[in-house]
Amino acid sequence: MSERPVGPADLTVTLANAKAERVKRVAALAGRSARSRAGVLLVEGPQSVREAVRHAAPRVRDVYLSDEAAARHGDIVSEALAAGLYVHLGTVEVLAAMSGDAQGVVAVVDSTGTSLDDVLAAGPRLVAVLSNVRDPGNAGTAIRVADAAGADAVVLAGDSVDPTNPKVVRASAGSLFHVPVARAPLADAVTALQRAGLTVLAADGSGDDVLGEDGAADPASLAGPTAWVFGNEAWGLTPEELSLADAVVRIPIYGSAESLNLGTAAAVCLYASAAAQRA
Repeated sequence: MSERPVGPADLTVTLANAKAERVKRVAALAGRSARSRAGVLLVEGPQSVREAVRHAAPRVRDVYLSDEAAARHGDIVSEALAAGLYVHLGTVEVLAAMSGDAQGVVAVVDSTGTSLDDVLAAGPRLVAVLSNVRDPGNAGTAIRVADAAGADAVVLAGDSVDPTNPKVVRASAGSLFHVPVARAPLADAVTALQRAGLTVLAADGSGDDVLGEDGAADPASLAGPTAWVFGNEAWGLTPEELSLADAVVRIPIYGSAESLNLGTAAAVCLYASAAAQRA
């Protein structure tokens, strides 16, 4: 690896061959097997790379920008260099070969696993659990919502999407670097959260409790430590999954819409808890 430049003015285009091995290795990180072997994730786009540099700098191996993107996003270059990170400029063609969705800004970041034990050791008061959420855009959006609502962690359960999927990273808009994300079987996660003193609420249209009304989902009850479980985008939560929760809660639908999408439902539920906990 070459010596780090001392400032933005010293950066020059050093990557000009879109078929170079380094470029191919970065592009290959779009695949799960390559990420797993290397123990890294691919971060695409200025917003996500900026948040990685700001909040996870010790994990950032390399930052790549096209010369045009470096001119537009000087803050990323300056902060990365100030953090002592390796910053590389490439041609527009090189960055496009690394990722066609990155707007000329890419980072390679160590993928550090967060365990359920790590989550519980921090004494969480608000946790989002995603069960069998397979669409990377939905998972990333839910992580972003959880971060915005001040949740302490997100747990991906069952056959949920790999959180290092570049589409998850991009949809989280950097929140993946703000909030811990763990993986665990749903039953194990629910049991551990309950033992840690959290009330586990399953969000589902079949619920007897209605969000905001007296019962398990009224503001007073939501003031305590709470974990919300959200199900698959297509079929929600199965009867077996629902039986694990302390209560099943439905969001009232006052209009004619059949239901809410995952991100919206997560926002409604998590913000209800966040508001109650801060009241």
